Amino acid sequence: MLDRESELIVIGGGLAGCEAAWQAATRGVSVTLYEMRPAFNTGAHRTPFLAELVCSNSLGSNLIDRAAGLLKEELRRLNSMLLECAENTAVPAGGALAVDRDAFALMVSDRVESHPSITVKRQEVKEIPNIPTIVASGPLTSPNLSQAISELTGSNNLYFYDAVAPIVSYNSIDMDIAFRSSRFGKGALEIGDYINCPMSHNEYSDFIYELMNAERAELKGFERSIELGVKAGDHKYFEACLPIEVMANRGAETLAFGPMRPIGLVDPRTGKRPYAVVQLRQDNLAATLYNLVGFQTNLTISEQERVFKMIPGLGNADFVRYGQMHRNTFIFSPECLKPTLQYRGRDDLFFAGQITGVEGYMGNIASGLLAGINAVRILSKNPPLTFPTQTMLGALFHYITHASRSDFQPMKANYGLLIPPIERKRSQTKHDQAMIYFDRSVKELNNYLNL
Repeated sequence: MLDRESELIVIGGGLAGCEAAWQAATRGVSVTLYEMRPAFNTGAHRTPFLAELVCSNSLGSNLIDRAAGLLKEELRRLNSMLLECAENTAVPAGGALAVDRDAFALMVSDRVESHPSITVKRQEVKEIPNIPTIVASGPLTSPNLSQAISELTGSNNLYFYDAVAPIVSYNSIDMDIAFRSSRFGKGALEIGDYINCPMSHNEYSDFIYELMNAERAELKGFERSIELGVKAGDHKYFEACLPIEVMANRGAETLAFGPMRPIGLVDPRTGKRPYAVVQLRQDNLAATLYNLVGFQTNLTISEQERVFKMIPGLGNADFVRYGQMHRNTFIFSPECLKPTLQYRGRDDLFFAGQITGVEGYMGNIASGLLAGINAVRILSKNPPLTFPTQTMLGALFHYITHASRSDFQPMKANYGLLIPPIERKRSQTKHDQAMIYFDRSVKELNNYLNL
């Protein structure tokens, strides 16, 4: 039985759920937090603690000239409890914030479970409650709750796998080699909608050889799930989203007749059609990020760096997101959610965490913070917050609620989400440019909070 006496229900005891419950409870709201573990395990978690980190123990850079550092600074100003726990359990990690994962999860669990306005219940939620609720059930949402979310949002708005291609920053692409063009000159822009990285026959052959022999990341048992069209212990993939390296192993010319086909393109350096081409598609409104079209991959990060930098024009590429492929559950947020993280069909229902399409530990924490604050504001009949898009918080939530269906993929905080404050000068360093972003974002957040 769900607790109908609470003012707010939070589903999921991960990073987003714990932050949401804490933000609401500290504002005087009675919260019931549901976590299905350990009664119903995911296959990824190993402890009964709340906020267990199942992957890396790093929460990203602490440097203020990095996007992750800016996001942390914004969350500090908003009194994020989980960020405070992370800083209190930090271990040496250079410029990054890394934690003792057990100490971190234990501290979060103690704080949440000891809060007088939070009741933690260890049971699976199988339905969407009809009282104010935050769904923060994570990428491994149980089948029962997934079905309930699917019925609520529509089955075409719920995804059960994550096939992600790498994204690079525009400034790191060598445009003396790459060129803008759409196939056969078609496209919305006169100069072409795509950036193209042309390959000669020899370059293509060398690339395919390294791609076929590159080291792949291991898919864990819970990732080799039925949603990917595989059986436990099998290494078959969902046919509609094959990793690029799997396609290459089907034949040396497979990619040249697939995502790397050069049809309708002419390399302006040679005046001829290249043997193969890697196309990059704009990934954000500011045109500062580009994704490698058709390059979903399961290569290790180090191998992605090595092999994909063989692509002409990407020799010095700055990867703001690496490719990955694993089971996931996330909704199509642009159709389902407002930037306040409210469900579009019901103002007292919020979604937070990775199920919304945010990536990275800090992004998950940020979404929980916003959902928790806004749930309280709805309960108290106040308008919910929508952070300015000049802040990292606002830009991130704007992205996940405004992307197109064809391009929507989970996203972490990065400076490419922010519209540049000024045109970058050649003499300006990356640090100088980042500090302009930082100063502007902090100022905008302070002004917004003081309204």
